Order: sequence, then structure tokens, then C-alpha cells
Amino acid sequence: MRKIILAAAIATSALGLAACSESTETETEEAVDAMAADAEAAGDEVATDVTTAADATAEDINAAADEAADEAVKTTDEIGEAAANIAAEAEDAAE
Repeated sequence: MRKIILAAAIATSALGLAACSESTETETEEAVDAMAADAEAAGDEVATDVTTAADATAEDINAAADEAADEAVKTTDEIGEAAANIAAEAEDAAE
């Protein structure tokens, strides 16, 4: 009789563990899916932030390059004017 009661208790425990394991497995899968979705969303956000920052940096670089080119043209014009003035002064002095 004790063996039957012991076997019944073991069977009941085994069924309880099996049911618990299935529930735990389902909850674990849901948690993993949620974490994967969160990770994907975070990755998308990082990619968007990086792209936005790269675009802003490229715009800044283009603006700086344009400004440097304008300064180079201005400097070249000033050098040309100075050279023309020196040449005119030299010509006046030679006369």
C-alpha cells in the first residue's frame, strides 16, 4: 500500500513538474522574443542616430570646404591685386 501511495505521489509530482516546465518554457520564449524585439528596436535607433550624425557631419564638412574655397579665391585675388600694384609702382618708378 505504501508503494502505491508513493508511486501516486511521484506521478503527481512528475505531472506538476511537467506542467510547470511547459509554462516556464513558454514564459521564457516570450521573454526571449521580447528581448529580441527590444534589441532590434535599439539597433534601428542607433542606426538612425549614426546616419543622422553622419549626414550632419558631411554637411559641416561641405560648408567648411566651401568656406575654405571662398577664402582661397579671395586670397588669390588679393595677391593678384598686390602684384598688379607692385608692377604699376615699378613701372611708374622706371619712367
